[in-house]
Amino acid sequence: MSLQQIVETTVTGLGYDLVEIERSAGGLLRITIDLPWAGELVMAGGTGQFVTVEDCEKVTRQLQFALEVEVVDYQRLEVSSPGIDRLLRGASDFERFAGSVVDINLKAPVGAAAQGLVSANRKKFRGTLERVAVADVGAEAAWQIVWSEATPVKPGQKVSKKRQQPPLQALGFTLDEVREARLAPIVSFKGRGSGNLGGASES
Repeated sequence: MSLQQIVETTVTGLGYDLVEIERSAGGLLRITIDLPWAGELVMAGGTGQFVTVEDCEKVTRQLQFALEVEVVDYQRLEVSSPGIDRLLRGASDFERFAGSVVDINLKAPVGAAAQGLVSANRKKFRGTLERVAVADVGAEAAWQIVWSEATPVKPGQKVSKKRQQPPLQALGFTLDEVREARLAPIVSFKGRGSGNLGGASES
């Protein structure tokens, strides 16, 4: 089996979601896990649970055994929960984090879809992730990212009420067009949100 298959089979078999696999210099193998999404009701209510150190320890022990059996070459294993720049993998993650600020990197430039508002060569965007209603039943879910080119206001800075704000812009895309998507690493001091932050780690 490939490394991806070994890790994914082990992690999902223990009841967790595999978020990301990274190989770093020095033989470090870093695995990021998360708890399965419990659905809109749990997340909206703010009662979603988070990966703990005990969860990471359990996955680490099982992965060490599986990697030894499959003779995978690595020097050190680190299992952790997602950080503030969590990778979005697949439709379930997009559903889970709809309404969040994300960074999207497309496989190809937007081209004609820019409609003169955005550089046709642009592939990277930061904005709010939104689902687009699809009229055809069974059609692939469509998404859009919504943003403004307004200059961020610094803390304590006064903004004139007469200042005209740039209009909101939106770009539609499908998951097949996305090279990589992550939660934007924005720190909130209003308390933990719906699973965007994570800090548990075991190595």
